[in-house]
Amino acid sequence: MKTSSERYIVHADMDAFFASVEERDEPRYHGKPIIVGSDPKDGKGRGVVAACSYAARKFGIHSAMPISIAYNKCPDAVFLKPDMEKYAHASHGILKIFECFTPDIEPISIDEAFLDITGSWHLFGTPEKTCKLIKKTVKEKTGLTVSLGMASTKTAAKIASDIGKPDGFVYIPREKTLDFLHPLDVRKLWGVGEKTAGILTKMNIRTIGDLAAYPCEKLRETFGESGMHIKDLASGIDPRPVSPPGEALSVSNEHTFPEDTSDINSIMDSLMHLAEKVSRRLRQHQVKGRTISLKIRFSDFTTNTRSITSFPPTDLEDEIYGKILRLFDEFLKNKKAVRLIGVKASNLVRSGEINDLFEDLSSKGEKRRNIQNALDLILDKYGEGSIRRRR
Repeated sequence: MKTSSERYIVHADMDAFFASVEERDEPRYHGKPIIVGSDPKDGKGRGVVAACSYAARKFGIHSAMPISIAYNKCPDAVFLKPDMEKYAHASHGILKIFECFTPDIEPISIDEAFLDITGSWHLFGTPEKTCKLIKKTVKEKTGLTVSLGMASTKTAAKIASDIGKPDGFVYIPREKTLDFLHPLDVRKLWGVGEKTAGILTKMNIRTIGDLAAYPCEKLRETFGESGMHIKDLASGIDPRPVSPPGEALSVSNEHTFPEDTSDINSIMDSLMHLAEKVSRRLRQHQVKGRTISLKIRFSDFTTNTRSITSFPPTDLEDEIYGKILRLFDEFLKNKKAVRLIGVKASNLVRSGEINDLFEDLSSKGEKRRNIQNALDLILDKYGEGSIRRRR
């Protein structure tokens, strides 16, 4: 019998979501390679693939691929423009199904969510039976398939769902977590993007097990505290709870430089990256921040925090970055080297509340939102670091 202290965290990932919705709604597309993205313009288009069906993937097509290359690989594919309203409606229906099994749900994108069934699985028999019933209900109610991974941590559950795709279910018992994680490529670890993976490879760290065994001091020298975080994940240490949207009081990220720096370009690049991460987490939690804060720690360990109020509230990285730069301006005359910087959004409101009536609804505002949605789609599929904005 399982102990009552064991957590059952489920990662639910819809299979080829956008393409599957299109295939479901249009029978003549059934079984055909479907590519959702920008207009290929007979192979001369300049956009990217937002999503594609498994039939399209057989041609070597994948999300974020230039649409021109996708067209050349499969010119006979069905090319469709994204219909975000339709996909959002389908996503809402799927979340309603999840709510029948647990109130503890954390959406992390339009087609992914974490569920904590620790307190509810007994209503459906066993944790395994609960997951199988979730899959069956989603298929019957929506005509779509979902892949589930279940484990005692978010990290293992997310990797398990990916390994089981498509239409799979992979369960990793708590006592098997390290046996499951350690042989895997370190790129499978949530939070390890291509840039970080490249550095780890140079350090001869190729598997998650290699990372777990690597000396703490050397990881901290290279990555700062984020190195300790990914080492914990690699070691099966991931106590992060499933947090329903709106529960967080604030969203923040910090960066500790490997060496104290006075390089303004390096600092500003890091601020841009932090603004990206904070804005993405805000959107994942479906909240916006009224207050944007900058934290800066100098080489002598003195720490300063400055804040600015945003009206209307925002979850867009360019707006957050712009406000952070205004706060950073007052430190430009300071000659001390910088050790740490941080960006925080607080005083949160749910997206869609009355404050949104004042947001930019012009064509320019809509374009910015569409660009942000497209970037989120790429990051959802390929992880942090797969694409970065320039200042």
